[in-house]
Amino acid sequence: MRHTPRPASGMLGILGGMGPLATADFYRRLVERTPAGSDQAHLPVVLWADPAVPDRTAALLGEGPSPVPALVEGARRLRDAGASCLAVPCNTAHAYVEQLSRATGVEVLDMVGAALEAAARRVPGAGRVGVLATRGTRLAGLYERAGERLGLDVVQVPEPVQREYVDPAIRAVKGGADLAGPERWLAVAAASLRERGARVAVAACTELPLISGAAARVLPLVDSTDALAEAAVARLWRPGEAIRTVVRTG
Repeated sequence: MRHTPRPASGMLGILGGMGPLATADFYRRLVERTPAGSDQAHLPVVLWADPAVPDRTAALLGEGPSPVPALVEGARRLRDAGASCLAVPCNTAHAYVEQLSRATGVEVLDMVGAALEAAARRVPGAGRVGVLATRGTRLAGLYERAGERLGLDVVQVPEPVQREYVDPAIRAVKGGADLAGPERWLAVAAASLRERGARVAVAACTELPLISGAAARVLPLVDSTDALAEAAVARLWRPGEAIRTVVRTG
């Protein structure tokens, strides 16, 4: 008999495709943040990535169909494949996670709360946290409500900055455009948060960490994708557990 490490306590389901590049980035970060010493010690993961999920921001703005049916379908597929909890690497989709969890009976990790908690750790006593997000995330008040629970004052960029810099930056990443310009735009947005008293900011759209280098030099910046990956590891990775496997010879 040989003991092969199996540190996971359950299987993670990744409900992705929103967008595809952000989903791939999340899985890479999940692997990087798992303290595994071998392939066999990483988390078991099942991934469902459906790029056809209707646009979450358009739905929240009343300009498009609801993404809930597609999200529920994906979550049920992950549940049926053995997922014990879900990570949804899309901040705006978190406007629908309560419906998703009720419809499927599956736990959904809290990306928004995890990101704000990471911001509070990054700059202790910051008080005011800036958020760079989609219009849908802003409209849903996801970070504002989580901030109230955590005792943090959440501030968004002014509307002209959202329209002229943040929205185009997100579209550029989703569209596969050259990212040099969008990286500069995000830095302008970070500067506007600093002017509004933020001492730390959250890249609260999973496209934004891909262009956050310049913004992070303006203001300490927390990556919501990283925060979700760390929450998944904290929830599922269990050192010291093992399964017995039979080694056959001859």
